[in-house]
Amino acid sequence: MAKAKTFFVCNECGAESPQWFGKCPGCGTYNSLEEQISIQSSVDVPSRGGVSGWQSTQTNGKSHAKPAKARASLTFNQITDRQIARWESGYGELDRVLGGGIVPGSMVLIGGDPGIGKSTLLLQVSNQLAQKYRILYVTGEESGQQVKLRASRLGVSKPLGVVNEENVTVVVETTLSIDPDSIGADLYVLPETDLEEILREIDSLKPNVAVIDSIQTVFFPALTSAPGSVAQVRECTAALMKVAKHEDVTMLIVGHVTKEGAIAGPKVLEHLVDTVLYFEGDRFASHRLLRTVKNRFGATHEIGIFEMVAEGLREVSNPSELFLGNRDDPAPGTAIVVACEGTRPIVVELQALVSPTSYPSPRRAGTGVDYNRLVQILAVLEKRVGIPMSKLDSYVASAGGLNVEEPAVDLGIAIAIVASFRDRIVDPGTVLIGEVGLGGQVRSVSQMELRLKEAAKLGFKRAIVPKGTKFPDLNIEILPVSKVIDAIIAAIPHQELTADDLEPDEEE
Repeated sequence: MAKAKTFFVCNECGAESPQWFGKCPGCGTYNSLEEQISIQSSVDVPSRGGVSGWQSTQTNGKSHAKPAKARASLTFNQITDRQIARWESGYGELDRVLGGGIVPGSMVLIGGDPGIGKSTLLLQVSNQLAQKYRILYVTGEESGQQVKLRASRLGVSKPLGVVNEENVTVVVETTLSIDPDSIGADLYVLPETDLEEILREIDSLKPNVAVIDSIQTVFFPALTSAPGSVAQVRECTAALMKVAKHEDVTMLIVGHVTKEGAIAGPKVLEHLVDTVLYFEGDRFASHRLLRTVKNRFGATHEIGIFEMVAEGLREVSNPSELFLGNRDDPAPGTAIVVACEGTRPIVVELQALVSPTSYPSPRRAGTGVDYNRLVQILAVLEKRVGIPMSKLDSYVASAGGLNVEEPAVDLGIAIAIVASFRDRIVDPGTVLIGEVGLGGQVRSVSQMELRLKEAAKLGFKRAIVPKGTKFPDLNIEILPVSKVIDAIIAAIPHQELTADDLEPDEEE
């Protein structure tokens, strides 16, 4: 007979403990352990070794039986090849981060801060996919009327089929006229949080894509823990994954983040799903970044850029223009760099401000740049270039708030700081690419050809890059440097005095 086993699971990190503690041994959170009951089978699993092992019968310590043949396992030659035809989501930025489109039967987890636009994005994507496929939008946080109001604001033109709670009839509410040729390709809305009801509706409706908004609101009645706990999130996601793989239903799941900035139960969910996307951006800014963290069907660390407008999210086709300032009116302390997010090069403007400090220790602040690398670059400038950074407050920010934390922007940060210190203007037609070493060297970086092509496409005339790198034949002047001081001399032009500058002013 099965035996009941009691253990305790942390709601924050998912760590398991055989007994209750006031403080989680894994993450240190107080009052986060909840009791769970698991069923342990009383059937003993045979051992691999010994006289009664499963491999063969032993007689006098020797094996006389033939090895058993594999039954369920297959070789690669026995597995049939299947050509995966990806579905276009209607948004090129989303298709980019997914690796070329939505893979049928996959499970995608989209996480982000509250109010960042996750539900807006998925409703717009559902509307685009509903032109060809049958979509089920499961909402556990809003009613059907709320979803319809948001759909009307976003301009959703497909009919919304709102499934009532009794799960008997389907009430079709249209915002525009119904296309008679789109039978079987509709968008249905199900306001439900019970996992059994959701699975029953998926089995009855047989949708091509199911959107779960959000996984923290879905609960399995057989579990005693509250919705949103690690046990509920794990079991519900595992059940949905089983349906996705067996019924070939694509699952798009929304996951909220915790106060620490991680998806609730990250170690529990990330290994279950096929793709993990993070929706980033400032709630008070217009642009949003969709970043790939895990992808079994494509490259990771890809980004897609959207802009929040009155009609919802709109994809940005040329993100470099979004993160570039006014090149016609340059200001002192600005430098242009080319950052790479995955396989996408983005031209970003960096701004620096250096001023004498009024505190015993100078202040350092960075927005969109890595703080540790900023402090390292300031130390290199003081030691190798001779700028007294220990007496100066330093502030560095990227235009648009884009996070550019790769080493390739080190040279741009250094030049922007020096330009602000000298109150000089860097040539607006110059881009800076390179990593700064502790000895003041400028080291080579990866994907140099992609960076230079993006700079040449936007009309930049010069590029200051590390020496010893192979460069493609582009319509851009290449200035290779080996030291930071050489890059400073090449980037900041020498200020020449004219006759007007030598004439004394009236006050003098």
